[in-house]
Amino acid sequence: MTTMSALEAARQAWRDWLKSERRLAGHTLTAYDHDVAAFLGFMTSYLGQPPTLEALAKLKPAEFRAWLAERARQGLARTSTARAFSSVRSFFNFLDKRGLAHNASVGLIQTPKLPRSVPKALSERDMEDLLDATPEQERAAWIDLRDNAILLLLYAAGLRIGEALGLTKGAIDGLLEAGRDTLEVTGKGNKTRLVPLLPQAVDAVKAYRDSCPFQAKLGAKQAFFLGARGGPLDPAIVQKRVREIRRSLGLAESVTPHALRHSFATHLLGAGGDLRTIQELLGHASLSTTQRYTDVDTARLTAVYRAAHPRAKS
Repeated sequence: MTTMSALEAARQAWRDWLKSERRLAGHTLTAYDHDVAAFLGFMTSYLGQPPTLEALAKLKPAEFRAWLAERARQGLARTSTARAFSSVRSFFNFLDKRGLAHNASVGLIQTPKLPRSVPKALSERDMEDLLDATPEQERAAWIDLRDNAILLLLYAAGLRIGEALGLTKGAIDGLLEAGRDTLEVTGKGNKTRLVPLLPQAVDAVKAYRDSCPFQAKLGAKQAFFLGARGGPLDPAIVQKRVREIRRSLGLAESVTPHALRHSFATHLLGAGGDLRTIQELLGHASLSTTQRYTDVDTARLTAVYRAAHPRAKS
């Protein structure tokens, strides 16, 4: 086997790992592979020959910065470069963990800084990238499934982090065993509401339940989402996970677990959802709270009003 074929074999193994172990969606997997291919293409030109695994292990910070500088020269967005660097770093971490190539320089490069003044709600594409993101460090598979289920509940059902972590084993078992697609959630003021769940969210919750090694010992009133040692999950763990994702994707610091709930409301409104329905889904006591929460502009409110009010059509 030639050295170049060794690199290609490593790339294939990395792609297989992303697909089977990290369960990346097809478009995300393609984007990761494209980023690494573009990086290797640059290094081919920069080094004067196609890189080998040995050459990748010897790359210095200057080589990585030259690649970043070339992207800047091409006018590529910093968000795009941040995500490309995340892909490259994932590949190098994989090579290191498999004993194929160790490069300490990649850990010395900082992700390109991004402007702080960005919308609090994520775009739909950024939201997809966030949900598809893979941890940089290997963890137990059930923990990845747990985090995926929580993030889906925050975005696909608009739950607060406290509401998601307050779900009990009995509530989830009842949902899954009855084949329902609505979940009773207890929110602020101990008020309950019914929240519809997308099939993807139901599947994610079931996948976590079936894989978690502590579920069989839980009582009906105990917390459904658990930490690595089997106790109730601390909200700080979820916040840390979102923080890791936003850094790897080059997203703004305003991207927090609560921003997923904000995005849920904003995307619903943008798709034509009415404020009253969104108010019920979010569990807000007043409609004015929903208006502030979704950061709706006057033109959008006027359009919703005119479309819904009988007198507006006369």
